[in-house]
Amino acid sequence: MIGAGGVELEARGESARFLAEVLDGLGAPRKALSPKWLYDARGSALYELICQQPEYYPTRTELALLDLHADEIAEAVGPDALVFEYGAGSGRKTVRLLAALRRPAAYLPVDISPDALAQTAQALSRRFPRLVVRPVVADFTVGVALPDLDLPCARRLAFFPGSTIGNFDPPEAVSLLRRMAREAGPGGALLVGVDLPKDEGTLLRAYDDAHGVTAAFDLNLLARINRELAGDFMLSRFRHRAAWDARLSRIEMHLESHEAQLVHVAGAPFAFRAGETIHTESSYKWEPRAFDALAAIAGWRLDRTWTDERAWFSVRLYGRAS
Repeated sequence: MIGAGGVELEARGESARFLAEVLDGLGAPRKALSPKWLYDARGSALYELICQQPEYYPTRTELALLDLHADEIAEAVGPDALVFEYGAGSGRKTVRLLAALRRPAAYLPVDISPDALAQTAQALSRRFPRLVVRPVVADFTVGVALPDLDLPCARRLAFFPGSTIGNFDPPEAVSLLRRMAREAGPGGALLVGVDLPKDEGTLLRAYDDAHGVTAAFDLNLLARINRELAGDFMLSRFRHRAAWDARLSRIEMHLESHEAQLVHVAGAPFAFRAGETIHTESSYKWEPRAFDALAAIAGWRLDRTWTDERAWFSVRLYGRAS
């Protein structure tokens, strides 16, 4: 466990990184911010609400796959696995996995949000009282060293559900998958959720739901900047917009300025033109063979795959190639 002093230092470091990335991102010719900053306590709660919206198919489709194929996944992974997860979130999918695995050795959740991570770790410790749970507060997108646990395990399993891998541009995805391969070590495995291409209407509805929960989630990023970085964004002057880029096979989320305006963050001014956007998230939809090729570059080979009847989503198990 990270002690109170360690959490405080990590929080200060995260705040400094947040400020630096916001200043850089808003000062770029095409304004953009990393989606990781969407997940403060309120953002994490809003994301959980997004997952409950009828338009948002990824969560329920992946959960159904994990429920339907739990025994097969557990058999393919094998007993006594040490599971680590980047971006643990609420842990709903993790519960399914840990319940199915035979004698999991330990669980190491990593998340940038201390509050969300603490809640998840506590819930899983209650659900699996004999399981060693060691939460790590860290930004996994810039690298994280997992704690050394003097525990016997048959293999290390990287669990990366939720199609979170789709939030990374291909070169970034390769780098992240390589880090997972290093952490997994020889004989390690990767269980990853991959969202597959589908019709544009379904995708746009999933990322701009009728109840406006995704819009609130996106706009909360500006509210967070106001709260934490002395920003003066007027949220009413921005709107959430989702767009499909068929060429890159990705959904994009943007915050669009209604009008020409000047906004300040920590005293630094940023001008917006009417219609100008802040690109806040991309979500790539991967063809299975294309993703397998990407994983191979990072040192993974495909072992098993499970896909729903509509071929909308895939849960894929990879082993270390060497």
